[in-house]
Amino acid sequence: MSLRLRHLPAALLLVALSVVMPVTHGSENADSFPFGPQVYVFNPRMPLEQIQKIVDRIAAAQSDNQFGTDRYAILFAPGTYGTRQHPLSFKVGYYTSVAGLGGSPAEVVINGTIQVRNRCTQGACQALDSFWRSLSNLTINITRGDDACLSDQTWAASQAAPIRRLQVLGGDFKLFDACSQPGYSSGGFIADSQFSGAVVNGSQQQYLIRNSRFTHYSNGVWNQVFAGVYGAPNGCDGAKSCPYSTIGHTPRSREAPFLIALPEGGYGVFVPTVQNESAGPSWVDHPTPGTLIPLSKFYIAKPSDSATRINTELRSGRHLLLEPGVYHLDQTLLVSNPGTVVMGMGFATLLPERGQTALAVQASHGVTLSELLFEAGAQESPDLLRIENAGWSAVSREDPTTVHDVFFRVGGPHVGRARTSLVVNADDVILDHVWAWRADHGDGTGWTQNTADTGVVVHGRGVIAYGLFVEHYQRQEVLWDGEDGTVIFLQNEMPYDVPNQESWRETAQTEGYPALEVGPGVRRFRGVGLGSYSFFNQGQPVFASQAFKVPPGLASGSLENVLTIFLSRAASGGIRHVVNETGGASTTANADIAVRVSRFPAP
Repeated sequence: MSLRLRHLPAALLLVALSVVMPVTHGSENADSFPFGPQVYVFNPRMPLEQIQKIVDRIAAAQSDNQFGTDRYAILFAPGTYGTRQHPLSFKVGYYTSVAGLGGSPAEVVINGTIQVRNRCTQGACQALDSFWRSLSNLTINITRGDDACLSDQTWAASQAAPIRRLQVLGGDFKLFDACSQPGYSSGGFIADSQFSGAVVNGSQQQYLIRNSRFTHYSNGVWNQVFAGVYGAPNGCDGAKSCPYSTIGHTPRSREAPFLIALPEGGYGVFVPTVQNESAGPSWVDHPTPGTLIPLSKFYIAKPSDSATRINTELRSGRHLLLEPGVYHLDQTLLVSNPGTVVMGMGFATLLPERGQTALAVQASHGVTLSELLFEAGAQESPDLLRIENAGWSAVSREDPTTVHDVFFRVGGPHVGRARTSLVVNADDVILDHVWAWRADHGDGTGWTQNTADTGVVVHGRGVIAYGLFVEHYQRQEVLWDGEDGTVIFLQNEMPYDVPNQESWRETAQTEGYPALEVGPGVRRFRGVGLGSYSFFNQGQPVFASQAFKVPPGLASGSLENVLTIFLSRAASGGIRHVVNETGGASTTANADIAVRVSRFPAP
């Protein structure tokens, strides 16, 4: 049966957890270790040199593995790692998740740093492609070695690199790399975290921070959004050049599930409860409310498992934990039981091989999806993830289906095709950090190769999205026709590779397609901090008539701080209006300058 973590005294939990986990790797103790060879669990009694060697080896292997198939989970049992004299400092590469196994971030302390740094090629250093990695549920006590730059607490990452349940002590937390010819980082997500110092934005272009606390946030660039954050900037107050959007309380949210070590031995997955009108981290003043599910209630899937086997386990009522790796699916994975948890480790990747939907949710309420990467196959899928209500449920708002750190990729490693990446045809769903990406580089990319119409389609009522990143789709990037919808932060890039204007028109009179189109029947919709950027690289002048298209009749101020940017003086075309016919153009004439509409419709 499920356990309630908040019923366990914190001191007892810490002591109990500190004596478990004597094993570091699946291959070393296959009889008792429940995970496979791509999962490493470290114990504070291990020699620091051994830990350092392993994490450095993984980082080196994954540093340039942008489209590779290796995936890793690095887990730390409760305790302290490193000292002031001998810190534990390491980098996090592609497809690597790093997490503590305590009941709160305070129970795993890293004296050192955990970093993402710029990637340098041909003399240029930047973080624009530093995707697919994560950091969660531990404390970093910044401890510098001999080289201050190499021991900065730097997380110079872009999309699909979430930070959750993190505590940082002893210095500032940098969202860009200040030490290697600092180039832009391009987007990120932080939730349920606390920083004793400042969060230094630097050259980070856009960011969403939710339910967190810090002392100061520096120099926003284009679009920095804060929801339920203590210490956040005051917001823009209508200023045309201000990049900040600040919401005092997060309307409705649920933190992501996380793996912990159980006091009696073994593991469990903790699922937090829903919060309404919340602010600050969930764990600072009291344990995070929620339910702890023993790992015995989960089927632990391996990449070699068939879709038939996984579906059999799901039908039987088990939850699903996916080990790191790529899952080649010959049928749709079907989640039909309310309350099912589907959780990936190390960016477990679902790839449909026969043009089917990769995963479908058909449950009335309470399903949780976390840390999954959906990758389109060569045969076109109608969609990659579909969420539907199996009949109306009165409890869907109290116990909604939630999606945390779920990412989509069409093209990049190979040719991929999917008409839509994510379809939400259910009410009250919470999307908590989604990146849907039609690849603009890598293998199998091009206007007629990695084809994809739309990133996200929302039909359900009361759906709310935090941190929605949707890029390069060939028609509307986001279609939203569900009533009472909310989007808090959107980052969009229109497709780069449009061959010419005639190839890209919504109607004969409308150039291009909007980044976000709200359906004509919708009367209530809220959008805060929505940004759409354009750059057309085929040598043709290509325009979009507007970045955001909404129906008449929305309440005054339904959209707040929406913006467009033209990304390069070397291209032509652009976006003619920000929203409907309002807002000026962003073209080569004002490249790299945000064109904003502070409120729409205007008061």
